[in-house]
Amino acid sequence: MPVSLCVDGNDRPSRHTITRGNTMKSIRHKAVTAGALAVLALGGTLAATAPASASTAGAYNGACGTGYEVFMSTPINSSRTTVAATTYVAYSSADKQWCAVTVRNKPGARVFMEVTLDTWPTSNSTARDAGSYTTYAGPVYKDLPEPGQCMTWSGSIDIYYNSDRGLCP
Repeated sequence: MPVSLCVDGNDRPSRHTITRGNTMKSIRHKAVTAGALAVLALGGTLAATAPASASTAGAYNGACGTGYEVFMSTPINSSRTTVAATTYVAYSSADKQWCAVTVRNKPGARVFMEVTLDTWPTSNSTARDAGSYTTYAGPVYKDLPEPGQCMTWSGSIDIYYNSDRGLCP
């Protein structure tokens, strides 16, 4: 089901499921729930066996700062099956700001990387960080969008690029 991210009356993002009038059959719901529980159990097993200091390559790295919660991520593919980097969009209810950072999946030699964060359909200024980086580009910050505007973000690594739009109040 599609998920829409909105800003509620307390200036906090909230998740809303869009059902478009469809309802799940009971058996399908149970199958989905069972599958999700199996994935969670496997994830818990893997987390329990991994060293505490290990970090997942390309995972959100906390670059936006304390109190930022990731709401969206956009993969940047270098082929049909390989994700070279991911752009993460996070929000802080304390700062009332959005943040974006593009994180490389496998840190290595310096390569061109970029992250942008902006508003759509109109913009006063794009928050952008671009350069030659080994691990990540950003973070960049924007205030909550005005009513009727959405956040847009993009990321690139080397010649690969991806963008997305959402987070509309």
